[in-house]
Amino acid sequence: MMVSKDNFSKEELEESVDVERIIQSIEQDDLEGFRSYFLGLHRYEQAEVFLSLDESLHSKLYHYLSPDEVALFMDNIDPDEEMFERIFDRIDSIYAADILTEMSYDNAVDILSVLSKEKVASLLVLMPREDAKEMRALLNYEEDSAGGIMTTEYISVPQDITVREALIVVKEQAPEAETIYYVFVIDHHKELVGVLSLRDLIVNDDDEYIEDIMVKRVVSVSAMADQEAVALKMRDYDLLALPVVDYQNHLLGIITADDIMDVIDEEASEDYSKLAGVNDIDNTTDTFLQVAKKRLPWLIALTVMGMITASILGQFEETMAKVALLAAFIPIIGGMAGNSGTQSLAVAVRGISTGEIKEASKMKIAMREMGSGFISGLVCGLILFVIITILYQEVILALIVAISLMLAMTVATLAGAIVPLVMHKFNIDPAVASGPFITTINDIISMLIYFGLATTFMSYLT
Repeated sequence: MMVSKDNFSKEELEESVDVERIIQSIEQDDLEGFRSYFLGLHRYEQAEVFLSLDESLHSKLYHYLSPDEVALFMDNIDPDEEMFERIFDRIDSIYAADILTEMSYDNAVDILSVLSKEKVASLLVLMPREDAKEMRALLNYEEDSAGGIMTTEYISVPQDITVREALIVVKEQAPEAETIYYVFVIDHHKELVGVLSLRDLIVNDDDEYIEDIMVKRVVSVSAMADQEAVALKMRDYDLLALPVVDYQNHLLGIITADDIMDVIDEEASEDYSKLAGVNDIDNTTDTFLQVAKKRLPWLIALTVMGMITASILGQFEETMAKVALLAAFIPIIGGMAGNSGTQSLAVAVRGISTGEIKEASKMKIAMREMGSGFISGLVCGLILFVIITILYQEVILALIVAISLMLAMTVATLAGAIVPLVMHKFNIDPAVASGPFITTINDIISMLIYFGLATTFMSYLT
C-alpha cells in the first residue's frame, strides 16, 4: 500500500506512533534516540511519519539515516510531482542517487517520472551503470502500461539445470529480487519457457531437471498491456506475480501483487472521479483555484447541455401556458429518469471495469436494464397516477404523467447501459459517461417525451 499526503490521518498516526518523540529527537540532535525509535517502526509508519514532518526537518532526518534506510520507506510513498520535486531539490544529489539505487527499480522509476528531465539526467549519471541502465529502460514505457509498473528484480533460472543448481541460483538472486515465491524459467535466448514455485524446488529431488518439473503453460502479459487489464488477469488467475514479455516472448520483468493493489486503487479513484464529472479526485492540499480548474470543464459542458433542455421547454411554452399544472411534475419525471439512468450506468461501468460484462452478454445486459426500467417506471407511474387523481381530480393529466414517467425511466435505463457499452466498444473509457452527463441526456429525453404526450393530448386537458 502506497502512502500519500491525502490517505492518512494525523490523528490516527499519533495513536500508533509517538510523532512528538521523533520531532524532539530531531530538534535536540538525539541521533541514538531517533534511530532507536524510528527504525523500530514499520516501513509504512516510517513513510507516514516522514510525510507528517515539516519539510524543514527532512534535512536533519537525512543526516540521521543512510540512503538504504531512507529507501526502505520511500518505497512506500506515492509519487507526487510537487512533493518529490521539493524533496529532491533539497537532498544532496549523490545521496539522492544512492536512495534511488537502493529502492526497487519500479518504485524508483515512479519517482524519476515525476521529476524534471534535467534532474533525472543528473541523478542517473551518479548511479552505478547497471542500475542506471535498468531505470532508463523502464522510463521508456508508458506510466500506465505493464512495462511502466513492472520491476526487473526477479528470479530466473535456465531450463537445463538441476534443482540443486537452481537452488544455488535462487539464493544468489534472492537478496535483490522483489519476490521469491515464483521462479521463472528461461532458455538460452532469455525467452520465457516455464515457471516454478519455491515449493516445487523444495519438494522435488535435487537431481531432477528444471525442464521436467516446470509448468510450461505460463500466464504472461505484453509490456504494452494496459495496467487495468493486468490487474484483471492477476485477479482471474490468482497470481502473486505476473511475468511481462516482449513480442518475442523474452522475459522483461514481473508485476507483483502489491503493485497491482496500488493500480486497483488508482483505477477505482479515476473511475469514481469521472463518474462524478471531474477530471481527477481533488487532493486535500489543492487550492480552491486548482479544484475549480479540475471541475470547470465538465460543468461548462453540462451548462451548455442544460441550455438544450431549456430550449426544449421554450418550444412547449404554449402547452404550459394552457395547462400550468404540467410544470409541477417536471422535477419528478426528470429526477426519476436521471436516477434510474445513473443506477444503470453504475452497473454497466462496474461490469466493464471488472470484466464481468463480456462481448456476448452486452445485448443481454442492455435488455435486462431496459426491462428493469420498464417495470420500475410502470410501478412508479401507477403510484403517481393514483396520487395525482386523488389530489387534482385530473385523470388525463395523471395518465400523461404516469406514461411519461414509465417511458422516461425505460429509455433512461437503456441509455445508462448502452452509452458506456458503446464507448467501451470504441476503446473510450466508459467512466467518461459520467452521472451528470447521463442525467443531463435523460433530462432532455424525458422532457421531449413528457411535453410531446401533453401536446398530443392537449385537447383532453383544456
